[in-house]
Amino acid sequence: MNRLLVFIPTYNEHENVGPLHAELRKLPLDFDILFMDDGSPDGTGKILDDMAARDPRMKVIHREGKLGIGSAHFTAIRHACEQGYDVLVTMDCDFTHNPADIPRLLEKLSGYDIAVGSRYCNPDSLQGWSLPRKMLTHFGHFLTSNLLGLPQDASGGLRAYDLKRINHHAFGPIQSRSYSFFFESLYVLIKQGYKVSELPITLSARTYGHSKMSLREAARSATFLVRLCLENIVNPGRFHPSRDPDRIEPGLSDPQNWEPYWRQKSRLSAFVYEVIATVYRRLIIRRNLERAIRREFRPGSALLHAGCGSGQIDVSLHASYQITALDISLAALELYSRYNPQVHRLEQGSALALHHPDGTFDGVYNLGVVEHFSHEQIETICREFYRVLKPGGKIVIFWPHRKATSVFVLKVWRYILDNILKKPGEFHPPEPSLVESESQARGFLERTGYKFVSYEFGPRDIFIQAVVVGQKPA
Repeated sequence: MNRLLVFIPTYNEHENVGPLHAELRKLPLDFDILFMDDGSPDGTGKILDDMAARDPRMKVIHREGKLGIGSAHFTAIRHACEQGYDVLVTMDCDFTHNPADIPRLLEKLSGYDIAVGSRYCNPDSLQGWSLPRKMLTHFGHFLTSNLLGLPQDASGGLRAYDLKRINHHAFGPIQSRSYSFFFESLYVLIKQGYKVSELPITLSARTYGHSKMSLREAARSATFLVRLCLENIVNPGRFHPSRDPDRIEPGLSDPQNWEPYWRQKSRLSAFVYEVIATVYRRLIIRRNLERAIRREFRPGSALLHAGCGSGQIDVSLHASYQITALDISLAALELYSRYNPQVHRLEQGSALALHHPDGTFDGVYNLGVVEHFSHEQIETICREFYRVLKPGGKIVIFWPHRKATSVFVLKVWRYILDNILKKPGEFHPPEPSLVESESQARGFLERTGYKFVSYEFGPRDIFIQAVVVGQKPA
């Protein structure tokens, strides 16, 4: 028999929790109940504790302050997975969701991964709702349907998840912890191939209290929805589950502070930069990388991508090469694994001190990495690459040029942010060592033992990165 958990988040619901609990216990189902209260000032938490003392199959989780409705649902999903529940049902506490719908919702779950209660299957489903709330609700459905391609009721909280069918890692890419959690979570699961069924329901107006969805929160959700739409175009890997690294170095120092860079960008300017950078990586850099890698290395070669970042450009290489992706940032490795599920190994480490034995790889490559180090550190990195290369192995370095078009564009954009918009900020760690010439790049390689092979800088990538190739003598 399936272990079933019913979850209800609460904030200032002292009138509703008792009657809702009574209605739930009338259902002809075998299940546990989880309430999660966000520090309600109206005494809801105390009432819940008293109820739990009388109901051994009821649990209460108390949180300090309002941490967000999406955060509550995310925490409940994690709790249900960790406690070994087979099915999780989520619902609101205000009786907009009828407890009597739960058995029908569970029937709809048969053969599907998620079942959602839908307000849009019947024309009279919003009985007693005011015209403004109806308009806001239908506008939200219009946006999720047309921008995200979700015909289901994507913003409702009445859901059933079959946790036997949904891998717990599937929820990892979900970022929102507010109301936008509902449409983001459904979008993420559908992008991963999970199937959704709908149960037509009728939502009455709240029994007590007031709706906690403000116009400001609605505007934030709409903005986040547009962001999801853009990310699907330029960053589709972000919606897929990650895998754990094969190797982690606890306590590894990250002096350039890359971890925040690869985490979610909260500022609009940083997000815009990432969108532009992603388009550039996918449309231009990816082709240049594939051309260089396939020219320099035979199929089946063991390659190290040192400083792999998000890996948006490696996707098509794994079918031909055995790639070990290494980065100092665990956030970068998480993104890399989403884009590149076929990667041979995923490792945390520093290019300044590689942990691999001598002569491990046929080749080493990186993109937009060495310019973040001093000249002395670059020589250290090149020597480390030399050490782990087999005799005859090569390095391929994509090295941004000091006179690159991107350098000029970023200077203009920073000036606008700093002096006009008054929103200063950096898009990535400093770049003190942009390459200046072929002779400079040749000098780095020859001083560290390589035979200089080639240097390319031109219109192929809109004059942004020089492609430098060196070879370890056989």
